[in-house]
Amino acid sequence: MRELTATGQNVNEAVESALAQLNTTRDRVEIEILDEGKKGLFGLFGSRKAAVKVTLQPNPIEEAKAFLQKVTTNMGLDVVIEAEVDGKVITFKLSGSKIALLIGKRGQTLNSLQLLTQLVANRHSKQYLTILLDAEDYRQRRNDTLVNLAEKMAQKVFKTKKEVALEPMPSYERKVIHTALMKYNRIETYSSGKDPYRHLVITLKKIM
Repeated sequence: MRELTATGQNVNEAVESALAQLNTTRDRVEIEILDEGKKGLFGLFGSRKAAVKVTLQPNPIEEAKAFLQKVTTNMGLDVVIEAEVDGKVITFKLSGSKIALLIGKRGQTLNSLQLLTQLVANRHSKQYLTILLDAEDYRQRRNDTLVNLAEKMAQKVFKTKKEVALEPMPSYERKVIHTALMKYNRIETYSSGKDPYRHLVITLKKIM
C-alpha cells in the first residue's frame, strides 16, 4: 500500500497531482482532504494551498498473482502465471515444468492453493471475487473425468436401485456431476457431510 501527500491551488488540483505521481486513477485510491486551502486577499495575501493524502489501494488480482508467484518459487518451480478476468471470476492459468507438483493427487494441491489464493484476493477486494486455478488444462481434463464418473455411477444406481456416495469433492466439482445428471428424470443428487469431507450422493428419485 502506497500513500503520499500532495498540494495544489485547490483540492482537485492536489488530487490530480497525487494521481499523476502514483500513476493511477481515482477508482484505485482513497482520498483524505487535509486542507481545503484558502485563496486569500486578492488571491495573494493569506493564501494557502490545498493538501490531500492519497492512498493507493492494493489491486486484488496483482496481490493474488504475487502470492502465487511466491508460493511456486518457494516450491522450487519456475511457473508462468496468466490471469483471465471474466467479471468477478478470475482464472489464473499456470504453466511450466514439474507442474504435476502443483496439481497433486486428484487436484488436492491445486484446490488447496486455489482456496488460499481466493482468501488473499478477497482480503484486498471491495467485492467478492471467485478465484480459479488451472494448470496445463487440468480443470478440463478433470471435468471430463467427473462427467464420465457421473454416467458410470448413474448406471450403477439404475442397476442396483441403491444410492451411491462419491468421494469428498469441492463444491464446483460436485456441481459438475450434478449438472451432468440433470438429464436423468429418475436420478437426483444431494450433498452430505461437512467440508472438507462433504460429498455427493446419487440416488433414485422417490415416486410419490
